[in-house]
Amino acid sequence: MEKVKVSDREFTISLPEAQIMKRVSEVAAQINQDLKGERPLFLAVLNGSFIFAADLLRGIDLDCEITFVRLASYEGTASTGEVKQLLGLKENIEGRTVIIVEDIIDSGLTMQELLKLLQKKNPKDIRIAALLVKPGNLKVNLDIPYCCFKIPNDFIVGYGLDYNGEGRNLRSIYTVVPQD
Repeated sequence: MEKVKVSDREFTISLPEAQIMKRVSEVAAQINQDLKGERPLFLAVLNGSFIFAADLLRGIDLDCEITFVRLASYEGTASTGEVKQLLGLKENIEGRTVIIVEDIIDSGLTMQELLKLLQKKNPKDIRIAALLVKPGNLKVNLDIPYCCFKIPNDFIVGYGLDYNGEGRNLRSIYTVVPQD
């Protein structure tokens, strides 16, 4: 599908499923190489990262664990600028390598808050795996060693990302069509 309608907006394809799957596989291979001999904890940020996390983990050959946290800073198509921790971390991460799995890093403020929270728990290392990064919109400096795609500052939907709760099930990633 080249175009889709989600809720009241039209979107055009920007990253087809095959391109996403190829890149996620490459990132998984890089993590396998970088963390050989370690037992990392993957920390997936809900809701948007669940599909990316599942596909990424299928490519991981290391002994590992996965857990989930839920943070929110979005309403509709815009960031509220306010970070809320909704569901917390229960696992002990002291002395462990943690890989945060995030669907999209926009301003970076949510990620910065999550990093601060995790650092207080004394992990050995924290790395970020992001499906999408909007470099033109970053407000903070982040080290993102496992970035699948850098995208423009457009609103997108699909592959776990939603528009007002809809569109997460789309296999590809779509960019909103500007309204006249």
